[in-house]
Amino acid sequence: MTGLEMNVHRTKNSAGLMLVASVLSGCAGAFETGTDTGSAIAPRVEALVDANRRYPRWADFPRAEQNAPAQVEVATRVRGLAADGTVLTEQAARIDWTLGDPATLAGEITTRLDARQIAPVTAETQAEVEAFAAEARRRVEAPPPVDRVPVPR
Repeated sequence: MTGLEMNVHRTKNSAGLMLVASVLSGCAGAFETGTDTGSAIAPRVEALVDANRRYPRWADFPRAEQNAPAQVEVATRVRGLAADGTVLTEQAARIDWTLGDPATLAGEITTRLDARQIAPVTAETQAEVEAFAAEARRRVEAPPPVDRVPVPR
């Protein structure tokens, strides 16, 4: 790569980084904290935020399990699973997979499908179509509305 090509490559990278920085700086305002004071639920939101502002302490986390297996035991189990996987792969490789000729298999499947004639939808009578539409309309009825609980102010 010549010096000119290297400079062009560096310029492209710099332009890309500047583009990413400008996009991210434009999005920064979207993540600013604060509550719209004109909102009806603003006091409730502020109260919830203030109540949960404290970060958890290490004492708040559950203690590690006391009867966890030792590292040596875990390593032994992992090696055993890996060995079992190898044995299983070898067993699968020894299976004589006989599906036959693919063209023959496709022909057999086509013959079985052709033997079972499927009636097209256009063969349905007008009464069957109307009955289907009525059943579909019956199933589409919306559930009853949910009771709404007023938000305390």
